[in-house]
Amino acid sequence: MALATWRSTGSSNRPWRARHDAREKLLAEPLTALNPMTMNGAPPCTNEYVAAMRDRNPGVIRQAWAAVDPLKGGQAIEEAQRAIEKFKLFGFHFHPIMGHFSVDDRKLYPLWETIDRLKVPVMIDVGTTGMGAGMPGGLGAVIRHAHPAAIDQLAADFPDLNIIAAHPGWPWTDEMLAVALHKGNVSWELSGWAPKYFPDALKRDIKGRLKDKIMFGSDYPSIPYERIFTEWKELAYSDEVMEKIFHQNAERILGL
Repeated sequence: MALATWRSTGSSNRPWRARHDAREKLLAEPLTALNPMTMNGAPPCTNEYVAAMRDRNPGVIRQAWAAVDPLKGGQAIEEAQRAIEKFKLFGFHFHPIMGHFSVDDRKLYPLWETIDRLKVPVMIDVGTTGMGAGMPGGLGAVIRHAHPAAIDQLAADFPDLNIIAAHPGWPWTDEMLAVALHKGNVSWELSGWAPKYFPDALKRDIKGRLKDKIMFGSDYPSIPYERIFTEWKELAYSDEVMEKIFHQNAERILGL
């Protein structure tokens, strides 16, 4: 399960600093539902479940993302409406590789139309995944389902849809850079990848052309907070840029 995270590190009038104590590791975490039933028959981590967990932990879980199985057609549309209108979830997370779909598939457009009307963001994994890696046939998953070109097409067809690309998008990081630069309704969070391994072009654009679109992500616990904060600090960005990455961009883009 891919889980992107954004953490507010303080008010905008204070210098950015990494926080490492255990309580801070939990503060302002998002929670994400997962629905892989069409792909492998596994029971979903339901929207009702994550909404209840959010409600039991106010001040710890800052937001909860919904998930629906796009391949379920009308049932997915009904569940999307229920997730927002009944459970008051924040937006939707999609994992194209493990869900066995591409977001630019026209069969899915009724779902995007519904989400667009609901006026909530979508977070879409981009680039390869460790799920199924090394297994025969990658467990049937096709990594090209998560190509940035699919997000580019979706963003063009739904210009009012607030799209967050999740993860650096390897092996198509340059293509994802182009999409994020070209589409005003596409932003980018960088979870699931150790910052020291960011490609040079991405490192340059984080502090340059994309400084208002990049958001911190951890994919904790796959990368420990101590490591990810240390490696972000080693990139030696200015406090101004770090404030944007760690909270200001997310607060603006997601209305937090």
